Amino acid sequence: MATVVFTPNLQRHVEAPPTQVDGATVREVLERVFEANPRLRGYVVDERGVLRKHMVVFVDGRQLTDRVALSDAVEPRSELYVMQALSGG
Repeated sequence: MATVVFTPNLQRHVEAPPTQVDGATVREVLERVFEANPRLRGYVVDERGVLRKHMVVFVDGRQLTDRVALSDAVEPRSELYVMQALSGG
């Protein structure tokens, strides 16, 4: 099972403990997390299911490349980190 971790900054808005779920892609993993915690969906993806502009996901230390379909591969022992991206200067 992949482990999904939401950073403390995101957890200030909605409870999001580390979770272990099955899935072969980032989309599948996140959908399973959202099934168990529906409030998270609106913080992470928009109404089209696209990763929100100021969110970033890392899979095994590598930044997600497909922000639209969320098709990046996830291995059974992968670690996903979901966080708010910093911007500005």
